[in-house]
Amino acid sequence: MNSPRVLLFLLFLGHLCTDFVQGAIPALLPFLKERFHLTYAATGMLLVATHVTSSVIQPLFGFITDRRPLPFLIPLGLLISGVGVALVPYAPSVAWVVSLVMFTGLGTAAFHPEGFKATACIVSERRATGMSLFSVGGNLGFGLGGPAAIYLVTRHGLPGASALLLPALATALLFLPVLPAIRGNVRSKSSTAARPGAASDPARPFLTVSLIIAIVVLRSWTHLGLATYIPFLYQSKLATDPGYVGSLLFFFLGAGTAGTLIGGPLADRFGHRRFLFFSVALTVPLTWLFLHASSRLVFPLGVALGATLISSFSVTMVMAQELFPRRVATVSGAIAGFAIGTGGIGVALLGAVADRFGLMSAMNLMNWFPAAGALLALLLPLPWRPDDEARRPEGAGPAAP
Repeated sequence: MNSPRVLLFLLFLGHLCTDFVQGAIPALLPFLKERFHLTYAATGMLLVATHVTSSVIQPLFGFITDRRPLPFLIPLGLLISGVGVALVPYAPSVAWVVSLVMFTGLGTAAFHPEGFKATACIVSERRATGMSLFSVGGNLGFGLGGPAAIYLVTRHGLPGASALLLPALATALLFLPVLPAIRGNVRSKSSTAARPGAASDPARPFLTVSLIIAIVVLRSWTHLGLATYIPFLYQSKLATDPGYVGSLLFFFLGAGTAGTLIGGPLADRFGHRRFLFFSVALTVPLTWLFLHASSRLVFPLGVALGATLISSFSVTMVMAQELFPRRVATVSGAIAGFAIGTGGIGVALLGAVADRFGLMSAMNLMNWFPAAGALLALLLPLPWRPDDEARRPEGAGPAAP
């Protein structure tokens, strides 16, 4: 029960259920927009309430857990996320919706830093590959959350979304018997000193991590922007065939699962910086093709775009952790927090553009985000060699079987 395999699987499952809730919220927006008669910009602000909350608080949770392991935050974060989204359908006003989605974001902020640190302590060799196994749980959950929310709401009305609580609650209970093992694992591995030079190879680590965060922000604006406005882009189809939009969201978001699984090993093989640049650059033509595709090509292009966008998630996480090996949870919270929080800001800005210039103008604007990200990736310092993952950060230990 306390083997590395079991712990890694539970962390994968917890990440899946936490981001399952996050993936459900964008899919609920068209229904909330209709219920409360909101503009696109106001609808986007609901995501800001969720994501900025988790973005601001997540690095703080990371700072605290770097000083003292708090594994109970993993099931607690799961429970908070589930309860928050379950109460959204019963909100009597927009103010209550904002409060509840902020509560949901608090659960996300609590879960991720401790989850990333625990994973780093369990799997350290071939670090991009190991981190991708944890990250894929989040990508899979985010991909399943949208279709699940659409299915529940179209068949049972908004109160049906309360069933989104069940996976989070069940998984939180599964963590209770293994919390002592997670605590012991993190404490013992955190006493291992980082190998010399792990944090000093890339020059000027603060500038470098700022570049990585900027790339993450631009990637997040593209990914969450598409995830949020795909239902609006096909809103007429949503009224007549909700299964079409739900399936498109599932394939687009779920493709991140395959992208993450493939991206980690490829980055370990060819180099983290090189892989980051090419994956972000490839997003530019794929985004344009997806937005202008005929109906026959929408699904395959959505799969290719979703996989490419998210393939670099574990890579950026590992690159940032290597810069600050003694602050694994803090830097993980910053990367994941910015990925989640600034995505909400991007969605709100795109909503303002859609209100003024039309939805398609806002969608086309997203072509520029990955282009800027690719240019920033070229500025990352070298060396970032394919064997960088062999350097052990604080909390490193033998890889899980």
